[in-house]
Amino acid sequence: MNISTKAFLLTGAALCIAAPAMAQEAIDLDAIRVESEEAQSVLGTTEINEEDLAVRNPQTTADVFKGESSIAVSGGAAIAQKVFVNGIEESQLSVTIDGARQNKAAFHHSGNILFDPFLLKRVEVSAGLSPADAGPGALAGTIAYETADARDLLEVGQSFGARTSLSYGSNAKTLRAGATVYGVQGGFEYLLSAVRTSGDDYSDGDGNVVPGTEADTLALTGKIAFTTAGGQRFEFSADHTTDTGIRAMQAGPGGLYFARPDFAGVVGRPSVYREAKSERDSYALTWTDENPDGTWAPWAQLSYNEVLTEAGGAVGTNTSLSGTFKNDFQVMGGVLSAGVDFFHDTAEGHGALNTGDATETLQNVGVFAQMRQDVNDRVSLSYGVRVDAQWFELADGTELDDVGVSGNAAADIRLTEALSLNIGAASSWGGYELSEASLINLGGDWVYGTPEPARANSARVGLRYQSGPWTANAALFYTEIQDANYVLGASRETYDIVSKGIDTSLRYEAFKGFVQLNYTYADVSMDDVPISTTAYYFGRPMGHIIALSGGYEVMQGLTLGGTAEIALEYDGTEDIGESALPGYEVVNLFASYTPPQYDSVELRLDVRNVFDATYVKRGSDGAGLSNVVALNEPGRTFALTVNTRF
Repeated sequence: MNISTKAFLLTGAALCIAAPAMAQEAIDLDAIRVESEEAQSVLGTTEINEEDLAVRNPQTTADVFKGESSIAVSGGAAIAQKVFVNGIEESQLSVTIDGARQNKAAFHHSGNILFDPFLLKRVEVSAGLSPADAGPGALAGTIAYETADARDLLEVGQSFGARTSLSYGSNAKTLRAGATVYGVQGGFEYLLSAVRTSGDDYSDGDGNVVPGTEADTLALTGKIAFTTAGGQRFEFSADHTTDTGIRAMQAGPGGLYFARPDFAGVVGRPSVYREAKSERDSYALTWTDENPDGTWAPWAQLSYNEVLTEAGGAVGTNTSLSGTFKNDFQVMGGVLSAGVDFFHDTAEGHGALNTGDATETLQNVGVFAQMRQDVNDRVSLSYGVRVDAQWFELADGTELDDVGVSGNAAADIRLTEALSLNIGAASSWGGYELSEASLINLGGDWVYGTPEPARANSARVGLRYQSGPWTANAALFYTEIQDANYVLGASRETYDIVSKGIDTSLRYEAFKGFVQLNYTYADVSMDDVPISTTAYYFGRPMGHIIALSGGYEVMQGLTLGGTAEIALEYDGTEDIGESALPGYEVVNLFASYTPPQYDSVELRLDVRNVFDATYVKRGSDGAGLSNVVALNEPGRTFALTVNTRF
């Protein structure tokens, strides 16, 4: 049986699974306990909501995850930032923005997903355990960013609105200005947004300027939508984000200079400072039925994403055309989400040294079904399966294909009224992976080794206690990625990546505020030895991370709060010939004031890195290497922000 026939039969099978559910009554998905935020937190899902974002006031991706001990972001300017979940790099996860699949970037010294959080309203991060309807490629979990629509921003009774934000940071004289206009007329709604951030190179806690770290980003977003009287909603969104700052470059192959914005320098290679560019364009068309009945609750999307990297001699483009159709059926006292998805990804190197047709193509068709149900008052389940078929074409014309099956199951078991046990496991087939675009055929046509499809196995078990204003949870986790492909060359050797440890949190929620303490220990290894700080597209060493966040309205209109992170020294890297990673403590505080007589204005003062610590963030590239000068983070920064809405 060929792969096309298999894919056809699998699609039919998924539709047959869903068919018996066609005449059931509607069930509110939020009512299913295993899908609640509290249960999901024990199962490894972190939700960053509007309250959290208000505390963090994010200017970059790194700011979004302040206060999270299980999620790290590498340092430097926006072009260099990568996200790690329990030490595993985001390219091993499924990353979406408003449901649209995002591909990785084209150069390992740059970040993967260039994203400005100006319109961000929510992020959901799943560590290890991914449901079948989360999409393909979710080996070690998912990161799902959600941005605001016009109706999220409009006040009650408004048909038109606008919001502006202007902030200035003292450290690097960074100016950030953004504006959004939005409105609704009948069933039609629209949103237009722009934000520009620019500044100088920042200084570290010792007062030393860190060259190549200036902020220089532009983000443009447009959304239009139409909702019929019957609840059929059609939305089109377009997003353009670019970073074009001056970055550190060192000599490389062919006498060209290659940007390394993730390093402060390379020992023995003098740096020059030139413009490097990272650019992401995304488009998505989404249809959903907002007034579903018991048989028809569909969601469909077609999206296109393109990432261009021009990092000196490293030039490449990644594209992803993807689509999903799914429907929620009510059956067996729960909700069955079933459907089909696909992607068509390319990686193309087109720099001065890339020879021939330096292009790889990866295609995937998947079918999936995920069931979520409350079995009784004490037991809630989520379980599902997906099947993916892939076609992979290398730059030398070699064609490969394969089919893989993924499965997952999780349970929320109420032991007492306050105490619950959560347990879950998943085996996720990731298939093949595109090579790094900028390096394909660099300096000559590649002679490939044999790519192998990757698979991840994950498990998590923990307890949750919830009583009154207190919520506490603790969980043990384990994620293993088998046959993770090396994508920085043609050899295609494979590695096994393991992240294991403990994840805990304690939260107190008051009427006018909250405080939360998170602690994560992640032991990350690569082929049974500690992972390096330059294991690109795989992961980074983490160790013990403690994070704190909180906010409290001390009087009407005045809120105080902040975040803190403590990383303990990690000496596991000494086992692979690298230096130990120093520990550090960094504290960020803020005060936000909205005058009662001017409730459309917010004045905010942030003091970041209050104690002016000099440190290299855990997860940053090259830390502990003798031939790399790692990037120090910014020293103390005072930032004043004025937010207005009309």
